Amino acid sequence: MNSLSRRILVSLATLLVVAHAQAMEAGWMQIQTAGATPDAPKMTVALYYPTMATPRTIPMGPFTLNVAIGGQPVDKVKALILLSHGLSGSETGNSALAQALARSGYLVAALRHPGDNWQDRSLMEKSPERYFDERPRQASRVIDAILADPAWKARIAADGRGPLVGALGHSAGGYTVLALAGAKPDVARLRRHCQAEGLEDPIFCGLARPGEAAAQAPTATTSLQDDRIRAVVAMSPASVLLTAESLATVRPATMIYVAQLDRFVVPRFHGEWVASHLPAANLHRVPNAWHFAFMDTPSMAIPSPDGDVASNPPGFDRDAFQKQLAIEITAFFDANLH
Repeated sequence: MNSLSRRILVSLATLLVVAHAQAMEAGWMQIQTAGATPDAPKMTVALYYPTMATPRTIPMGPFTLNVAIGGQPVDKVKALILLSHGLSGSETGNSALAQALARSGYLVAALRHPGDNWQDRSLMEKSPERYFDERPRQASRVIDAILADPAWKARIAADGRGPLVGALGHSAGGYTVLALAGAKPDVARLRRHCQAEGLEDPIFCGLARPGEAAAQAPTATTSLQDDRIRAVVAMSPASVLLTAESLATVRPATMIYVAQLDRFVVPRFHGEWVASHLPAANLHRVPNAWHFAFMDTPSMAIPSPDGDVASNPPGFDRDAFQKQLAIEITAFFDANLH
């Protein structure tokens, strides 16, 4: 076969792959997995995955999905992506992004964090210190459950190190996935920050309420790392308590997004701090954006400590940004999970 024939065949194969990928839709199902500890309640997880089934538009609370509920998954997926929502959030708050990843061939597992969701805020209310330990452990337990399920494990691409796994999170979820990547939390650092900079970072410090050290609080020696994680995207991460030393040793490929006008987690203390200490800086600043730019626009007003989740700064097009965000994050995982 001559070189021209080979190029033609490669081009045809590429077109077939693209056509197949474009034909895929987002399937959706909800599962229950075991808690982070034997006595913990079960966790609710929404799975977004590639399917050839026909989707339909379905309102789920304040968010609207375009998915094929219970659609048959395709035989193989590129990787498993763990998705961690923000403070008091839900498994559907980043559905546009999860659906885009599913249509591109990924299995996305979006958990509803026990004790930190729109129905139950007990984890932060009872113990802000414990909060930062529990969230990454919950996320790792979801990965355990998916990889232990023969039906899903058989579908997830793997190499010599095992199944390909990435992680994606917003706000407290951004902290969560950075901890999974090997960044270590230190509640003492959080306390010092809020004592010195609380007036400059008032919403975060008002919510975290760092008190006296608790025996159960994570310290700089605590590692919540999950070695299965190969690539991480953290959007507006609540991350001031992560230590510079641990960030310098993070090995998974990492992409950080910050919203330029974020008042919930002020970028210079959180996302920009993280990016400045990672081995390879990969920082994206989103102009004229507030904290909730990374979430789907809800169909109703949702109050938060930083105003309505549905609101945007004048001139900011959240729908257009979400489309571009999906393209960028999909390309990042395509480049780093293989």
